[in-house]
Amino acid sequence: MAAGSVLSIDDLVDRCQVSRSVIREVLRVLASMGLIESRRRVGIMIQPARAWKVFDPQVIRWRLASDARMAQMRSITELRTAIEPHAAWLAAERIGDDEASELVGVAAKLWAAGKAGDDARFLVLDIDFHRRVLVASGNEMFEELQLIVAEVLAGRHHYHLMPHYPDEEALQLHTDVAHAIQRRDGERARRAMVGIMEQGFAEMRSMWERTAEPGGA
Repeated sequence: MAAGSVLSIDDLVDRCQVSRSVIREVLRVLASMGLIESRRRVGIMIQPARAWKVFDPQVIRWRLASDARMAQMRSITELRTAIEPHAAWLAAERIGDDEASELVGVAAKLWAAGKAGDDARFLVLDIDFHRRVLVASGNEMFEELQLIVAEVLAGRHHYHLMPHYPDEEALQLHTDVAHAIQRRDGERARRAMVGIMEQGFAEMRSMWERTAEPGGA
């Protein structure tokens, strides 16, 4: 439905053939995401995309499943490019020795899964790798981004927006990030993470250029 459209609970009960209590619960969830707004003596108004809670994982999932997929990929890739390199820099200063060793181990497993073309295992490890870096930054705001990163990585996998065999440079850069963090070399970790973001961004740009909607809303 178009933004600005107005509905009523009675309309939705008739259309969906469910109880009013079910409709109210669904509306409560949608309102929490910014998708609708209930106004007295007006009804239930569909909100424009700018009003949505864009950091909500469910909203991200919906946008990835819509015609706005490439726009969503672009937005999150730009967000990650702004945040994750600094998270890697902080992680090099704040991570514990055991956690650093575990990160290196995850990077090694990620490399092996990528070289083997094991898409499913690669996805799990890639999500885990970036989650660990965000958590190791010691910044609770950065840590909250792990769900967003997981959604976009899973979306790229689900919609076949990444190569079956990951780029070897990207695999090496993940290893470089892990080793730099373990060595407490924040600047090297930051640069390697910038490389990961730039490589991923270049892949996404190539995909956008092959679509009819290159990054449009």
